[in-house]
Amino acid sequence: MEEFLRLEKIHKSFVGVHALKGVDFTLRKGEIHCLVGENGCGKSTLIKIISGVLQPDSGRIVVEGQPVASLGSAATMARGIQVIYQDLSLFPNLTVAENIAIAEVKERGGGVVDWDEVRRIARAAMARIRVDLDLDAEVGELPIGVQQLVAICRALTSDLKLLILDEPTASLPKHDIENLLSVVRDLQAHGIAVLFVSHKLNEIFAVAERITVFRDGERVATLPPNELDDDRLVALMTGRTLARKVFAFADASARKVLEVRGLSKRNHFADVSLELRAGEIVGLTGLIGSGRTELALALFGISPAESGEIRVEGKPVQIRSVQDAVAAGIAYVPENRLVQGLVMKHSVEANVTATVLDRLLGRLGLVDPARKQALAREWIKALGIKVSNPAVPVQTLSGGNQQKVVIAKWLAASPRILILDGPTVGVDVMAKAAIHDYVRGLAARGMAVLLITDEEAEAVANTNRILIMRAGRIRDEIVAAAAEAEQVQQLVEAPS
Repeated sequence: MEEFLRLEKIHKSFVGVHALKGVDFTLRKGEIHCLVGENGCGKSTLIKIISGVLQPDSGRIVVEGQPVASLGSAATMARGIQVIYQDLSLFPNLTVAENIAIAEVKERGGGVVDWDEVRRIARAAMARIRVDLDLDAEVGELPIGVQQLVAICRALTSDLKLLILDEPTASLPKHDIENLLSVVRDLQAHGIAVLFVSHKLNEIFAVAERITVFRDGERVATLPPNELDDDRLVALMTGRTLARKVFAFADASARKVLEVRGLSKRNHFADVSLELRAGEIVGLTGLIGSGRTELALALFGISPAESGEIRVEGKPVQIRSVQDAVAAGIAYVPENRLVQGLVMKHSVEANVTATVLDRLLGRLGLVDPARKQALAREWIKALGIKVSNPAVPVQTLSGGNQQKVVIAKWLAASPRILILDGPTVGVDVMAKAAIHDYVRGLAARGMAVLLITDEEAEAVANTNRILIMRAGRIRDEIVAAAAEAEQVQQLVEAPS
């Protein structure tokens, strides 16, 4: 297969960090090439160099056989290279047609927009990947999976030769992931190369023709998927063997910490009953729209239930606000940590201590800086958060460490019940294992945990019981130790 891109001996350093160390990398025309590695291994830096956002300190770049002195963003797009990042960079207040056609319309210039031409451009792009979207729909109102397709269609309005997808499935439900992988294969069928970055090993093996593994700024291997399995790929990424652990609930007669009876909220969920015991991790899974996150929001007082009963330690509680939930000993780690869980521009210290500032007051009623810093350092150590200084903005951390900061923030409040909604979404394999280990440790110390996930294998390995929601109701309950991921998936997708 003919080569499209070659990088030779690429070095890139930032202050105190050697991000890429003499990296060689090749990409063939019409190839689906997966790029994997832990957060901070150099993947994002490589993507930014290919896309012209960053310039290498040294090394050689060759595109379609021609050496390139330097790549800027405009020059990269002119060569047919485009990147779709996790944030998609769409205009939420514009329509599907406007978002797809905007780059081509802008390039043509002129003061008057030909709206028929805008729609023609959008339809032509959609036809290339065989999707049919509502051209007049406002993008900000669309599900994330549909927005992803809009971003791909926008890239297709140019002479696209290489599409780089950076964690494209991190926030997608299972059905949308399958659609996206199908689109990726369609792109390949049209001769377009795809560089696909993901932490999800099953997706990598599903689409990759070659897999390149990065570790600590170096390319350690490029191999076809038939020469790899999950264990070997993890070992290449981390330099370690990942031990497989299964959660074991020690005391089935432990006291009930949370009891929910007949909880309902119109158009979201109905007649939900469940219980959590001290030291137990209970899984909750279901398709997007099944009501699982809406249930979590009700239990935490963000969007209270309209009827039903909640008991904590055997006593009835009214949860009408977040303050009520916190007072009852409930903590909630949301799936969307960037929007709901963290203040990204604030420091790690400020985020970790945000829930307990009233406990850190000094004699004059002001927050004691020394106590605040000590508490932050305590949780940074306890959760193994990798940060050079608690004063750095949380946005500078990797995804896995950001998730640990969210967990630390709520654990600092000493909850009895911890609700985790997608706690490992978008984090690498070792960060995921670390989060699972820590949650098991919390359960061992008597905390009751509700783990919401759309990964069936995660539920099977890390919970005692699995509750399955469909159409706003808990339809099934199975013992995790006796279940297989495929069985859970079948129940999740069963008719309601």
